[in-house]
Amino acid sequence: MFSLLYNTSIWLYGAAIRLAAPFHTKARQSAEGQRHLLASIQTRLAGNTAPVAWFHAASLGEFEQGRPVIEAFRERYPGYKILLTFFSPSGYEVRKNYAGADYIFYLPLDMPQNAKQFVGLVKPRIAFFVKYEFWLNYLQELHQRRVPTISFSAIFRPGQVFFKLYGGGYRKLLTYFDHILVQNQQSLDLLKGIGLTNLTLAGDTRFDRVAQIVANKKEIPVAQLFKGNQPLVVIGSAWQADLDVLIPFLNRFDQPLKVIIAPHEIHTDEIERWRGQLRGTSIRYSETQTSGFESASLASSTVLIIDNIGMLSSLYQYGDYAYVGGAFGKGLHNILEAATFGMPLFFGPSYQKFQEAIDLVQEGGAFPVADTAELEATFRRLYQDQAAHQKATEISRQYVLRNIGATGKVMEVIQDYSLID
Repeated sequence: MFSLLYNTSIWLYGAAIRLAAPFHTKARQSAEGQRHLLASIQTRLAGNTAPVAWFHAASLGEFEQGRPVIEAFRERYPGYKILLTFFSPSGYEVRKNYAGADYIFYLPLDMPQNAKQFVGLVKPRIAFFVKYEFWLNYLQELHQRRVPTISFSAIFRPGQVFFKLYGGGYRKLLTYFDHILVQNQQSLDLLKGIGLTNLTLAGDTRFDRVAQIVANKKEIPVAQLFKGNQPLVVIGSAWQADLDVLIPFLNRFDQPLKVIIAPHEIHTDEIERWRGQLRGTSIRYSETQTSGFESASLASSTVLIIDNIGMLSSLYQYGDYAYVGGAFGKGLHNILEAATFGMPLFFGPSYQKFQEAIDLVQEGGAFPVADTAELEATFRRLYQDQAAHQKATEISRQYVLRNIGATGKVMEVIQDYSLID
């Protein structure tokens, strides 16, 4: 019965995506990505004789979480081909040309025949799933073929279906993993409580990824010139709900402050609406790249809006403060990219599903805000009290440093699977 209900829900999801495709960009990208997908995979892999390691990430955030393991695996096992799949267009469309993988595809919908055909075509010697990815048919097929299957950077909470009285089918699904590496002690205890044993408390590989970002950060001259010698707040992965709180604060703030806004999604009409609402002089990054642009216009502007994707992680190096978006909506975006450079962090109230946010709030490096008034009061306190600002800065930086190392633990686990002939 569980399998029937699960497969029906996947079929309905696929149907809904096809119906929404004419009206919704991401739905259209998903539908187009699924069209003739298995045939494309068969063509691309034809003639490959090298062993394949399959990595699957839901979206861009999970890819960044998995990237340190992908790159460590390639270094340790250079004879393998890396095949990377994404569930979401926001991952695939941004990273479809990632040089660290040999093959990059959407994941075919998790129907029994798709899973059987995909695994048969790819013939993975080992499979990795990042964080939340639990696909019944793929896991069953890998288990039946005795393919070592690893989940890493996984995190579990008491309210999830795995731990409910009616969650037997989902608990069974977890047994198809050969090893699960979890982020925190609570996750470890929950899985032990339902009888799982092949577990490791490894931490979160995102810490390793943001350490890589610091080591390989890209200089952005436009941001450096814009900042000058003034304090700067970087507003990263911002949505409209975040700007509804931020704009009134920015318009009232009467001390020197430069502002960089990096939207989570680029929509020209939305950016122009924000510019119209902001009292300070604003400029778009794309305007600084045109011929005849005068740098004086950049230096005299108070707000720089980033109208492209891919720069945010390096922009944080210029920040004295960071506000990370998403926590006035579905959930907080990546705060570690900012924390690793050391600065006080601000975000909205919906952060409880993110262990790093919980930790940093408790330690005093991050500050959740419920509205404009709370943001203004907290920001002004840190702006005016240099000692408090420096304390929050050091807390954020040290938090990242002491949590590095999860990738190495993943690599230790897979040594047991005889990947080298």
